[in-house]
Amino acid sequence: MMSTVTPSVRERSGEAGAHASRRGRISDVYAGFGMMLRFLLQRNWLRMLIWVIALVGMIALVVQSQRVAFPTQADRDAYAGIANTPAVAALTGLPYAASTLGGILNIKLWMTVAVALAFAVIFFVARNGRAEEESGRTELLRAGALGSHAYSMANWTAASVFSGVVGVTCAIAAIGQGLPVDGALVMGASFTGVGLVFVGVAAVTGQLAQTSRGANGLAASVLAAAYIIRAAADLQADGEMTSPLSWLSPIGWGQQMRSYAENYWAPFAVSAGFALILVAIALALERRRDLGAGILPDRRGPRTAGALLRTPVGLTVRLQRASLIGWTVGLLVGSVFFGTVATAMANILSSDNPIAQVFRGGQEDILDGMLGLLVIMNVLLIVAFALQSSDTIRTEERTGRAELAWSRSISRVRWALSRLVVPAVASLLLLAVSGFALGASYGSSIDDPQQGGRFAAASLAYWPSVLLMIAFALFCAAWFPRAANAVMWGSYGVVAVVSMFGDIFSLPDWVVDNTPFTAIPLVGQDFSALPIIVITVLAVAIGALGFRRLRERDMTSD
Repeated sequence: MMSTVTPSVRERSGEAGAHASRRGRISDVYAGFGMMLRFLLQRNWLRMLIWVIALVGMIALVVQSQRVAFPTQADRDAYAGIANTPAVAALTGLPYAASTLGGILNIKLWMTVAVALAFAVIFFVARNGRAEEESGRTELLRAGALGSHAYSMANWTAASVFSGVVGVTCAIAAIGQGLPVDGALVMGASFTGVGLVFVGVAAVTGQLAQTSRGANGLAASVLAAAYIIRAAADLQADGEMTSPLSWLSPIGWGQQMRSYAENYWAPFAVSAGFALILVAIALALERRRDLGAGILPDRRGPRTAGALLRTPVGLTVRLQRASLIGWTVGLLVGSVFFGTVATAMANILSSDNPIAQVFRGGQEDILDGMLGLLVIMNVLLIVAFALQSSDTIRTEERTGRAELAWSRSISRVRWALSRLVVPAVASLLLLAVSGFALGASYGSSIDDPQQGGRFAAASLAYWPSVLLMIAFALFCAAWFPRAANAVMWGSYGVVAVVSMFGDIFSLPDWVVDNTPFTAIPLVGQDFSALPIIVITVLAVAIGALGFRRLRERDMTSD
């Protein structure tokens, strides 16, 4: 009897021990999760609050302005008649419930909020994840009692909480403006779903890449692909019948929730489930790699650096080569796409509807107004690249690498110039290339080969505006280094929103017409050198102030 009972007890004891051991290992790898989550929320609360205020503020402004623009149901029905076109579908998605204020809100703002939230969580995860590994702070944390997955999991959880807060507050803002509760809740959930997916995407790319720039670039490429797939799917739609291609895009999943129309909740489960799968993949990848390393291996370089790489500018080019290639490919694809559909877009702008006035951009020729806005959109994307590239001044100082350069023979001004000349020259090339691609693809649709050169020249007129933003990035890094990133990107966001959507928000004309981008004459308008000269002088002055302060102040870390 004892011979049969004893092994059974031992087996049970062994199983209990194994379970206890597994529980112990699981608790070990997540030890300190709660502490790290509180730390990340406390560290990033101001950034997250600014994002929430900006996104929720846009919801309230757009609802209020559209209530004024479309005061009667007849006005909304007329709008719905022109909204269901390939042009609107390509830009903002299929127009569900376009004859309601909620549907109009979706058409005008849903895509902007979703894409902005996706970028926000990508930057959040990379900044608090891969960038901290680069600086060595994660290694210090994990050298103590912190579990191996605790910090990463806290990072992804904090970004997910942020996505949820954005969704809830957007829903509350819409309800506060008198929109239907069920539609507002679905709209907020659709934003959260997109945010959760890109938390997962950023979690995976943070394991693949070895630098925060690489992680951001990979995640942004996924976002660009999701947007293009969504646009292609919506162009293939038959009325409100979506193309199956839409289900290949996380942005498409959010749109499939059809807020203020059918109010479907099932696509949110798809988004949340896919996000969990991505996080599980990221955890598995984190177990496989060494701290500080990425899954994607670095190629072995030559034993000695070439003549160009031994110069400060050559080193900067080498460090930013992958990012520059990614931005170039993305801008080319986007420019060709929008140039191809430009004529279709213009077909809906022949009426006197308020939305036509917005896209007209104050021009007599509606097509030129539409193309002018597309050029500004390209320019704003190029500015985003330029700011990302210029931000390396602050990044290098924060991580201590700038100290090594500053302690040698190179001066701070020369070092900073070597960091800024790359975004300055690269933005010039990107303006020419993307402008030519936009014009050439548009020209091919109307059999006019001259359009490529015309739009390349129109895009190059914005180069002083890009230089002004680069100088502002230097100014921020030099004068208030600890808040430089937030001020720089916050200012960019305000300028971008005013430039693209100022008319939609019914902002005063003097505000809309005097940003660094709207002050430049649009395609088809009479050329004026005055705004270009003023912007160039401002760029030189702000840059000079930045260089002077950078030369005089002490080094500053976070």
